[in-house]
Amino acid sequence: MAANLAGWSRRRFLETAGHGFGALALSQLLGESAKGGLPAQGQSMPGPHFAPKANRCIFLFMVGGPSQMDLFDPKPELNRLHGKRLPESFGKVTSQFLENDPICLGSTRSWGRYGQSGMDMSDLIPAMHPHADRIALVRSCAVDSVVHAPAHYQMNSGRIFMGYPCLGSWVTYGLGNESDNLPSFVVMAQPQGTPEGGAPCWSSGFLPAVHQGTLFRPGLKPIVNLASDEPAFDPPRQRRMLDYLQSLNRAQLQPGDSEWEARIASYELAFRMQSEAPEAVDLTRETAETRALYGLDRPETNEFGTRCLIARRLAERGVRFIQLYSGGGPVAWQWDAHDDVNANHEKMCRATDQPVGALLTDLARRGLLEETLVVWGGEFGRTPVSQKGSRGRDHNATAFTMWFAGGGVQGGAVHGTTDEIGLKTVEGRAHVNDLHATILHLMGLDHLRLTWRHNARDERVTDVAGEVIQGILG
Repeated sequence: MAANLAGWSRRRFLETAGHGFGALALSQLLGESAKGGLPAQGQSMPGPHFAPKANRCIFLFMVGGPSQMDLFDPKPELNRLHGKRLPESFGKVTSQFLENDPICLGSTRSWGRYGQSGMDMSDLIPAMHPHADRIALVRSCAVDSVVHAPAHYQMNSGRIFMGYPCLGSWVTYGLGNESDNLPSFVVMAQPQGTPEGGAPCWSSGFLPAVHQGTLFRPGLKPIVNLASDEPAFDPPRQRRMLDYLQSLNRAQLQPGDSEWEARIASYELAFRMQSEAPEAVDLTRETAETRALYGLDRPETNEFGTRCLIARRLAERGVRFIQLYSGGGPVAWQWDAHDDVNANHEKMCRATDQPVGALLTDLARRGLLEETLVVWGGEFGRTPVSQKGSRGRDHNATAFTMWFAGGGVQGGAVHGTTDEIGLKTVEGRAHVNDLHATILHLMGLDHLRLTWRHNARDERVTDVAGEVIQGILG
């Protein structure tokens, strides 16, 4: 009878006291894409292993693979070889669709050196030029797959297969949440769709389900059905109903059932979010100057600018890990420049460059950048050779560029070098395991000690590898 009563109470709660966030609790917090943000009861966080430089992270994920030799890694020799067959001395090109006898494809971008560091940047990213001395480039990044979904999984979880905890889940497991009223790990995709890897990219894997990312919807109302539409169920009454529901649910909780524990926690989180979350995503509270800074007054930058501004608001309210995806859905809305790298990157940079620059500017002027780590990059880069004789570039997993800024990062630093055409790493190879180890280190976590016992093995996000990239640390 108790089981039947508990089942009835859950259904009745969503029909009555949960009117204000029933759909939220089910489709936003409890569904396959979001299961909470509060620690499970009895689940203690390991806590930082040493004093962190950054208290939170904003990961700007450029889906599809930005071209390193058109953005951050100029290659004059590649331009000299343009239109010629790739010399054998550079070795074989490993990619997804490339044909035999590849032809070199030079870059047509104009370049400059910016900041006191003299950092190389192309004309595609003018809003990044003023931040040259704030960011650290890692030009020698590498992953193990040239296929989108496996590379998405690896950039997020360290493995090319789905089912492993993503970096955001490891961070929230290690550090917990700074906010009682917002999720600890938020994911924001674009309206055209999520990346090919889908929800497993922000999965908690074998970690407790409470550490899974909470997916915010695109548009003006990223959290739907949050406000109560039933006046009879005011906050005090909802509180009493929720307490009663939780007592019934706890009575049915089995030891080790993290899915059920996450659902219990998410009801509590949803209740708290009713007062906090609407204010956190209400951009009408921002000044006209700030909205214009992010490009909310321009159609090409409005969408990504909106998410960047929400990210800043979430960061200052204690959300631990925030991930923004630029790209997803149809190929036309990704950094996947198979046909024409200029047309593709001009479009993607028009949409993202100003908002990204604004995010750094806004964090810095509010005193938040020193304790907020910002990461920019995709799942891999592009080839220095043409795909099928076009102006497009295929996938390249052996050398690509990412950048870090903010908490604990040495602005103006450049780590790693690639060969004369940008095909392979020459010095300072930074595998995805090294990138993850560095992010964790900046957040006060030792990747060797942040473990979870699973199938009789102490698992970690870096598996059996990973070294902190010392050259970019402040």
